[in-house]
Amino acid sequence: MNNVGPAILMTALAGLSTSIGGGIAFFSRNTNKRVLAFTLGISAGVMLYVSFMELMAKAVLVLGMEYGEKIGTTYAGISFFGGMMLTALIDRLIPETSDVEDYAGKGNLMRTGIVTALALGIHNFPEGMATFVSALQSPVLAIPIVVAIAIHNIPEGIAVAVPVYFATGSKMKGFLYAFASGMAEPIGAIVGYLILMPFISDVLNAYVFAAVAGVMVFISVDELLPAAQADNHTHLAVYGLIVGMAVMALSLIAFM
Repeated sequence: MNNVGPAILMTALAGLSTSIGGGIAFFSRNTNKRVLAFTLGISAGVMLYVSFMELMAKAVLVLGMEYGEKIGTTYAGISFFGGMMLTALIDRLIPETSDVEDYAGKGNLMRTGIVTALALGIHNFPEGMATFVSALQSPVLAIPIVVAIAIHNIPEGIAVAVPVYFATGSKMKGFLYAFASGMAEPIGAIVGYLILMPFISDVLNAYVFAAVAGVMVFISVDELLPAAQADNHTHLAVYGLIVGMAVMALSLIAFM
């Protein structure tokens, strides 16, 4: 339990990277889409590799020892797909957001910015849980995950800040809305801690690890990879994916 403080701090850093996006929106007119595609691919690679090779592997091991190999693997799979279904449900219940470029010229920009902030805030809640659980297990293991989610959150901050700025003429308001949407991640971490800690055990941890793996896989294939492959940058996205997996593999080996 000594990792609780660092886990919450790392989750906050990942979530508040939306603020970086809020700042970038006002100082950069153009985004290097090739670099963005590569870095989003790296983010997906990190999250996919750690989901299958670390979180799911530990879940299967612990639950297999508790219930037997077949039943334990079955329970781990149920938790994994449960995490995916939870994230998919959240995505279905919140309105979809458009690309940043699509906001220009539309009349109700303020509403667009607010809806975007709320949608991303709700979406960031399970991301916060995922980051927190990983950091609680091992702060060293969580560092690449924090970086991956932070990279993912920067364009989200831009998507929130730009419409609010053009609607109000206030850079500060745009920045604050981007900041608020990112706060959902540390809030998700704190809520997870308060709910789970009274019941924490190795077996419960295993269920949570499997569910978190499902959350991270869904985020990777539903958001990170499609965003990385936009504008015909599929190969760069794949190269980034491979690099992200390799970096995660090396980091896990280094700290075994």
